[in-house]
Amino acid sequence: MAEEGKALERKTEVPQGHSALRERLARREFTVTVEMEPPRGASPAETLEKVRRLVGYVDAVNVADCPMANLRMSPIAVAHLIQEELGVEAIFHLTCRDRNLLGLQAELLGAAALGVSNLLALTGDRPEKGDHPSARGVFDLDSTGLIRLAVRLNRGESWAGQKLASPTHFFIGTVANPSQPDLSAELDRLRAKVEAGAQFVQTQPVFDLERVARFHQEAAVLGLPILYGILPLKSYRNAAYLSTHVPGISIPPWVLDRLQRRDSPREGVALARELLSGLRRLGVHGAHIFPMGDPNLALAVLAEAE
Repeated sequence: MAEEGKALERKTEVPQGHSALRERLARREFTVTVEMEPPRGASPAETLEKVRRLVGYVDAVNVADCPMANLRMSPIAVAHLIQEELGVEAIFHLTCRDRNLLGLQAELLGAAALGVSNLLALTGDRPEKGDHPSARGVFDLDSTGLIRLAVRLNRGESWAGQKLASPTHFFIGTVANPSQPDLSAELDRLRAKVEAGAQFVQTQPVFDLERVARFHQEAAVLGLPILYGILPLKSYRNAAYLSTHVPGISIPPWVLDRLQRRDSPREGVALARELLSGLRRLGVHGAHIFPMGDPNLALAVLAEAE
């Protein structure tokens, strides 16, 4: 799909090492990340090939942790392979659903050893929503507690206060939803995560620039870089389903009306491109693209971004 628009220009520098994303956001350079799902089987080849197409066009790749509580390969393993084999920086998701306090710390120490240092801390979807409904959710911590845990490991101590042989160096991310009806409550939740030690934010998909501008202005006092979510909608039916059945996604009526009038993936990409350009004009820190596993969608959105 990207070939239909302007030719994409690869970024002149592919991020290398664990500090590139942190440094870019510290400089407040407009940053683009994209979210990919790990494979459902034991081979990473298909996922790596998808990410390979994005190398040089995005600044980092998020790797989800059993999204929607469905079985997938470890995001830490995939993030490590992305960095080692493709030379693009990765952000691994870690949920509190599947691991107790010991398990969370062990996973984080292992990630640090593998050089995977960009973390997105999540509570996680409940198991009964996924493909293993009989699995038990752990939830020793929530996402705010997981942020505190990562901060402690960065200080060189365990949750129990024991000194570690060497500290971690995680760049700790969290999530927010500018589309929540109660914006004040959402900002309070984000403030608690910042106080716990969060260092950057990636949001749920947004569709309304006015809503983004209001949220960004209110959140500015927190001082964190915020990357706003962009979800290219594939069709009117796809948009209506997401808006009705997926928690956290709120699609304005005018977007649904436009998709209904011009029902094609091209229109969804056009809307996403317009949003990306609008985010740049607003002067926000960046965008986080949700291409639903299709790198072509991400490339199409970036093709005519200004």
